[in-house]
Amino acid sequence: MENNYYKFITRWKIEASINDVWYAIYKSEEWPNWWKGVIQVKIIKENDEQGINGIRQYKWKSLLPYTLSFKMQLIEKRDFVFLKGIAVGELEGDGTWYFKEENAITNIQYNWNVKTNKAWMNYFAIILKPIFKFNHNIIMKWGAEGLAKKLNAKLISV
Repeated sequence: MENNYYKFITRWKIEASINDVWYAIYKSEEWPNWWKGVIQVKIIKENDEQGINGIRQYKWKSLLPYTLSFKMQLIEKRDFVFLKGIAVGELEGDGTWYFKEENAITNIQYNWNVKTNKAWMNYFAIILKPIFKFNHNIIMKWGAEGLAKKLNAKLISV
């Protein structure tokens, strides 16, 4: 496997309705309002009548002194079950959100399979991979906390 390839699995549990959680994630252009680390989300192409095939340009920043920018096209969705997109740019790969509600608790899982396309990141990947993983986990923790705050809900686990 290439040094610049990353596979992340993030799980959140939040005491909120799946409806509220799903729409908060689906409407990613609103993420900068509640997700620390999401600097900007620009709509490049609107979703079609099925609510897919739209393209968003994302710019992210964490604790480390760099930003990441990529475009993501939503290619599949099943309302309140999953969302899947393909990324191109400084990160390239795919991301899938999964949602399941049990006893008024929504379980969220995000699978993010990407490779980096920034030359310096690829050059130093063998050394910095643990730091990039730490950075990813921080951003996802901020997302869980921001989502809970946005929905005025209890975050059970990250």
